[in-house]
Amino acid sequence: MTWISAQFSSFLRPLGTDMTQIWVQGVKLVLSMLILTILTALAGGVVKTFVGLEKLFTEPLEIVLRELIVNTLILLAIVEVLKTTLTYFSEGRVKVTFIVDTILVVMLTEVISQWFKEAHLIQWSILGGILVALAIVRVVAVRWSPTVPAT
Repeated sequence: MTWISAQFSSFLRPLGTDMTQIWVQGVKLVLSMLILTILTALAGGVVKTFVGLEKLFTEPLEIVLRELIVNTLILLAIVEVLKTTLTYFSEGRVKVTFIVDTILVVMLTEVISQWFKEAHLIQWSILGGILVALAIVRVVAVRWSPTVPAT
């Protein structure tokens, strides 16, 4: 323990607090605000997507359904971020699989967007390479997770 942290700890001891407790409470407060923000964004995204269905009567069906698919996948990515945040809140750590799942959903959204834009072969190759690498990371993270005993 350094001299500064020892002095700070001795200053807080009469107050009946510990730096670890302050840290934990601060993280819980910030994560609670983050969870509220994510839930608000998720609800707003669902409402915006629902209101966007009015375009069914004014625009071509293909364009409206394309927008619906992309919006839905982005909302699913937000759900994955929420799941990651809640896991950190409850377990005190971030699971690699949740992060990789989030990135996979975002990348699949990008693949679908590029599909509708009729992307070039180079873009498809790059996206495919990223997806393969993420899939390998996902398998490795699940197979050799510290909480799952190896078989």
